[in-house]
Formats: sequence, C-alpha cells, structure tokens
Amino acid sequence: MTPGLIIAAPASGTGKTTVMLGLLAALRARGLQVQPFKNGPDYIDPAFHQAASGRASVNLDTWAMGPEMLEGLVSSAEGADLILAEGSMGLFDGVAVKGASGNGAAADLAALMGWPVVLVVDVSGQAQTAAAVAQGLARFRAGVTVAGVILNRVASPRHEALIRHGMEEAGLRVLGALPKKAAIAMPERHLGLVQAEELPGLTEMIAAAGALMAEGVDLDALIACAASRSVAAPVPRITPPGQRIALARDRAFSFVYPHLLQGWQRAGAEVLPFSPLADEAPDATADVCWLPGGYPELYGGVLAGADRFRAGLRAFAETKPVHGECGGYMAMGAALVDKDGIRHRMAGLLGLVTSFEKRKMHLGYRLARLGTGIPGHGAGGRLAGHEFHYSTILDQPDAPLADVTDANGAAVAETGSTRLQAGGGLSTGTFFHLISEAS
Repeated sequence: MTPGLIIAAPASGTGKTTVMLGLLAALRARGLQVQPFKNGPDYIDPAFHQAASGRASVNLDTWAMGPEMLEGLVSSAEGADLILAEGSMGLFDGVAVKGASGNGAAADLAALMGWPVVLVVDVSGQAQTAAAVAQGLARFRAGVTVAGVILNRVASPRHEALIRHGMEEAGLRVLGALPKKAAIAMPERHLGLVQAEELPGLTEMIAAAGALMAEGVDLDALIACAASRSVAAPVPRITPPGQRIALARDRAFSFVYPHLLQGWQRAGAEVLPFSPLADEAPDATADVCWLPGGYPELYGGVLAGADRFRAGLRAFAETKPVHGECGGYMAMGAALVDKDGIRHRMAGLLGLVTSFEKRKMHLGYRLARLGTGIPGHGAGGRLAGHEFHYSTILDQPDAPLADVTDANGAAVAETGSTRLQAGGGLSTGTFFHLISEAS
C-alpha cells in the first residue's frame, strides 16, 4: 500500500495550503510521483493540488463517504510513491454528529487510513507555547499519530531556536522551519481561495513554494514518516447522470468533485463540456445536462447576454433532464441579483430568484431525501452533499425537490426545486453539491 501523510494544522489560516503545494512541488522536482488528496468537501484546493503534483486530487470526506468508498478512492493511488492529504480547518474540527465513517475531521481520515500527521504550526506571536499546542494535539486522540511539525512564519533564528527547544521538551520532531514569505501567500475570495485557473502566476507561485520547502524542510525525514494500513477495497462504482453528459465548464461553473467526474467516466459515460460564458449551448446529442456550481454572480451580465447559451439550454430542457448545483441552480432560475443590486436575467427553467445584494452565508453538510428524482438518482434516494454560498432566495415558486437536513438532523429551508417542462423534460436544482449516495 502506498505510504501517506496528512498535512494538518491546529486551525485554518496557518499556511497549510501553501505548505501542501510547496511539498508537492518539491517532491515532484525530486522525481517522485505524489498522489494528493483533500480532506473534506472543499472543491477548490484539488485543482491547486493537481497543478503542483501533476496528478488529479480527490476529496475524501468521512462524514459523507463510507469506509469502503474512502478506501476505494485511496486505492486509486497505487503506482504513486507517496500520498499527501491536506486537512481542513483544525486537525480535530468536524461536525458534532458522526456521519458515514466520521465527523469530517482530518483526524478521522488519519485514523482510518493509518496516515501519520504532519502539523503545520503558525508560530508568529509565540515561542515555546507553540510546543504546548502541538503536544496537546499529539496526545488528544488515540490512533492519531503526529509524526512531526513544520514551523511556519518564523521571525528570526532566535525565534526558531526557542521553538525548537520547546518542541524537543514536548517530544515532538521538527521537520522544518519556514520564514515569513508574504509573496507566496494564497489570495482569497468570499468563498475561500480563488480558483487555480484564475491565477496567471500560479506556476511561479508553486515553484517559489517548492523552493521554500526544499530549503526549509527535511524532505528525507518527512518521507520516512509516511505510513499506511493495508487497503484492498475496489474503486467505488458511481452512477453517472446519463450516458452522454453535457457539462457546463468554465470560470463561472467549475465546482465538480473530481471523484464524481472520474466515476462517471469509469462507468463509461462521455462528458461533453461547454462554456456558458463563451455563449455555448449544451450538445444537443447529450441525454442530460449538468450545471455545476461556481461563481455565476461574478458574471451576471455576461450570462444575461449569452442568448445562444440560454436558447440552447431551454431547447435542450424541453425534452431532456437538466440539473444544477448551487451556482448552476441559480443560473437555471429566473434572475440573479448581484452584489450591486443589479438584476440579471437567467435561463428561466425554474422560477428561482437569488440575490447577493445582502449576503448571508449558508454553509454545512446536507442530507437530502429526494421527492423527485434527479439525473442518476431516483425519487426516494438519499444523497449526502455540502452547501456553501452567500446568496439569499427572493423567490422559489417551484415544487420542492427534496427534504433536506443539516449534519445535526435539523431541517434546512433550501429544499431545491423541480419543474416539468412542457415537452416532458425535467429541470431540477439544489443548493448543495452532491458528494455521494447516503446509506
């Protein structure tokens, strides 16, 4: 089994993603094949992982995915020399109620896969206290092994010496020390990091991060820390939404979980990408259209003026199923109001009207029982997913698609919508992004 490590941290904002990308680049420069994974439902980081490693990164989510699915996805790393999985938030941060195989925390994934943890600790503003924090994490849960720490944002040699002394007293191995390098900090947007394709200097930034890791981290020691337990599960079978899938794919519609795309293609489905921003219509020979999430609110005017896209989508939807997730759902609606209060016409397959003028965050896992089927999943099916957006519903006149609850079992008002078109085509949409079928 390919040995692995989880790159985790005490909290968000420690520089974990920059360290992850730098390690992928530095190890790749050594000629190693490193398979990246991302813990949790984040759909932006995997694209950065792929840019740095040259290998497709896949989300692993212990709340939404059962052990067999997780193990099957990890088994796809065979042939790689090393696995690096990036954690989410803090090492033990997850939801309160356990899901399919855990609560979504990186620690659950570490325990399940037998991957030791490398802690990225932001040591700015502290010295030996950083060792106390790291020691607490190392002792918090049996079955989770902290192999060592990488000190990030070190101010000076004296600062580093103090922290190393504290770590030695705490019995923790320092695998590296990194100075403050604001020039390679990852830029942010209202949904977290910007998308990989939006960064014109991404290649240079990854190279700079790789050089920093090669200089500041003992890569041989880090590799030697990797371990894994034996996993023999088959790659999971994922039901595609159709045989020929017209998939919206551009800067406004880019949030598709990699394991779903891979699963659709493994099942023999053909993916036919098209760009609404380029005013392209879905391929009329496809048997289903899928509109993923993304940032349609940033391109409201462009989408409103994309007459060929809108007419083609409406013609397609008359007789065939169309499904949208989050941003794709909004684009299927009647209108979208941007942050400046400007109302933009959308496709009109559904009556949904959403607004970003008054932002309200909607974030969390979702469990849905479908009242009406969506492409690939019949009525009554249970789906696990994740919702993250800042839009407000102004109007939602269509029939609800599903009964939706959060990770704690509380009802969620965003039920999704469904409408049968005049020609028999079914249009459906949800605010959550599908991760897997739920048991």
